[in-house]
Amino acid sequence: MSHDITVLISGRGSNMQAIHRACENGTLQAKVTHVISNVTNAGGLEYARHHGINTTVVNHKEYSNREAFDQALIEAIDCSTPAQLVLLAGFMRRLTVEFTQHYQHRLLNIHPSLLPRHPGLNTHARAIEASDRWHGCTVHYVNEALDGGPVIARAVVPIKNGDNVDSLSARVLAAEHKLYPTVVQMCLHGTVACQDSHVKVNDKAALNPLLYYYH
Repeated sequence: MSHDITVLISGRGSNMQAIHRACENGTLQAKVTHVISNVTNAGGLEYARHHGINTTVVNHKEYSNREAFDQALIEAIDCSTPAQLVLLAGFMRRLTVEFTQHYQHRLLNIHPSLLPRHPGLNTHARAIEASDRWHGCTVHYVNEALDGGPVIARAVVPIKNGDNVDSLSARVLAAEHKLYPTVVQMCLHGTVACQDSHVKVNDKAALNPLLYYYH
């Protein structure tokens, strides 16, 4: 059975590319069938077109409010092959309750911090400024709260002496490219699921998120 994925991006779409590569090499048994961006010249669109993936632009600037934009986004997603998962990959828009509920338990995001620590933007700088020893990324189900949905897994990287935003962000991004395809594979094939806002692994309630360590 084909597992179809739609990916939403706002920029270069490096996590979308990592997902696509994992599909191509067989480590992720799925297919990226649609890439949608709210930014007309997002770099990831060129990658998707080059690899024969259907692309759509839904420019948020053309809509008077979030509700209208999200409705247009739903229509763009649902007009193509129904996606089993909708993935946010650097998609820089807040989503409405109506949108998140429409894709409840099918909508995932990857965030560059160890949620619930450092939600929002500028996570690498904030981790360094806070003298954190550990940093990383988190894959979670999406709800209406900013970076607040049920956490599935985290990838942990150490903050090293002399780290700056660039060096730390590069290591976290490398971890993202490993973690996201791994979690997507588990979700598509039933290892991971969400029920009543709680994550289940192998049909059992997960007391803690899955953890991966990278150096």
